[in-house]
Order: sequence, then structure tokens, then C-alpha cells
Amino acid sequence: MLNRVIQQFKLNVLAINEVEDSHSSTVYKCNLTNGENVFLKIPYTKLKCQRELEAYEILKDRVSIPKMLDYWPGNEECPGAFLLSELKGQPLTNKDLPLVAFQVGVLHASMHQIQPPTTLQLTGIQNEFPDWSNFVERQFYSFAADVKEVLDERLYRQAIEKFENMKLQLPPSDGPSFIHMDFRPANIIVDEDRVSGMIDFESVRFGSTEIDFIKLYRDFLSFDISLYRSYQEGYETIRPLIDLEVVLPFYQFTDAFNSIGWCKRRGIEKNASFLKENLLILKKVLR
Repeated sequence: MLNRVIQQFKLNVLAINEVEDSHSSTVYKCNLTNGENVFLKIPYTKLKCQRELEAYEILKDRVSIPKMLDYWPGNEECPGAFLLSELKGQPLTNKDLPLVAFQVGVLHASMHQIQPPTTLQLTGIQNEFPDWSNFVERQFYSFAADVKEVLDERLYRQAIEKFENMKLQLPPSDGPSFIHMDFRPANIIVDEDRVSGMIDFESVRFGSTEIDFIKLYRDFLSFDISLYRSYQEGYETIRPLIDLEVVLPFYQFTDAFNSIGWCKRRGIEKNASFLKENLLILKKVLR
């Protein structure tokens, strides 16, 4: 499939390396004979491919993302492929400075400012906002059968009861906004002290912003209060930030639950450390 995609885009490749930490696509970094670096992205499904394609149309010139240099709609064997420009830099880490956290806040809020388009017909990106609580519930229970095979029965029942109780206490939803659904450090590229942009749009929706803070908080903001404050300041230059203390416990819990189900589907041995991490979060909430 990779060779077919390279031929399709007529690339003169010097070296190819598969990008790690990509969970819903196969991604390759290609060093071309002219010295340029580009990325090949092959989503796992037609739906993810369509979401990504529509996201590039919606986000273009509004937030910093890679340029889509070419697109192939695929065939019976391949759901489709993207040829993307390189964003200079490396993924965000919790060692980055508050100055960077401020820019991450600006980037995130700029994306959340985007509302469902009235002139563009979307077939991949759904607007889940009008029925947001049901969307969250569907996501949770879609993983429940997988989670049940991992947790003991008492803990599983406890998790279901916790979900049903916590969801009743949520404030009104904030949106409709363009939400990334996987806004984590690996998908935010930083070049020294400047945020280059964000990547990976195969899970995007229109919905409530409240779901979009979990992974960033878990893997970046929670490590240092100065990062959190700078992020908040940057975000609020664009739009008000919701009260995260009210919504984060619920979404951290549901994310941990869903991630346990994801690990079961994708292979417990292969994702053992991620499974352990989410079991700890779940047990801490249920304690």
C-alpha cells in the first residue's frame, strides 16, 4: 500500500520512517531527494479519511495546520491518503515554557471559535452539539462491553453508577464548536519557543468544548500551575474559558473508562502501559 501511495503522489523518496504515537492512521515521514520533508498519512477507515479531508477545508487559513499538498481518494485496498507539508519542530512536552502554553491556549481557542459552516456540505464531520449528552453517553456505552472484560464485576458496576450520577451534574454545554477530540501534546508541534500548529483531524466533530481539554490537561497543563495559568490567559484572548474544575472530573473519568475499552480492542499486551495508566485514573475517581 505504501508503494502504491508513493507512486500515486509521484514522490522521489530518499528515506522513509514510520511516525510513532499515531493511533488512528499510519503516518510516514518522507525525506525527498530535493531535501524536502513531507508526510504521508493513510487513515484506517473511509470515515476518518473524510473527516480529515473536511477538516483541512474548514481549518485552512483560520488556524495553523500543515498544508495538504495532495490527496488520493484511495481504492478497494486503501481508504485514501494525504500528502502533507511539514510543521517545523517537535511535539509539545511538559518541559516547554509558559510562553508556549500561552500560544497553545490561543491555538485551542481559535479552533473552538469555529462553528458549523452554513455553506459547506459535510458528510464526515458530524455536528453532535444539539444532542450532546446522548453523544457522550453513546461513546461511553460503546466501550462498556470491552471494559466489562477487563474490570472485575464490582468495579464495573461502580463505574456505570458513577457515570449515571456524574452526567446529571454537568453544566450547560459550551458550543457548538469545532473540537479536535485528541488535542494532546503529540498533536501540537512546537519549534523552540513558538507553536507551529496542530495535526491529526480524523476524530474531529462539532460539539461542546468541555470534552476537548482532558488530554491536554492530563499530559501537559497538570504538571505546572504556571503552564495552566498561561494557557488560560492565551485562551481567553480569543474566547472565555469554561470552568474546567466543574467538567474535568467527569470527562477525565469517562476518558479513562473509554481508553480501557480502546486498549481491549487494540490489544491489551501491546497497550499495557496505557491500560495501567487509565486503570489508575479510574480507580482514583471511584475510590
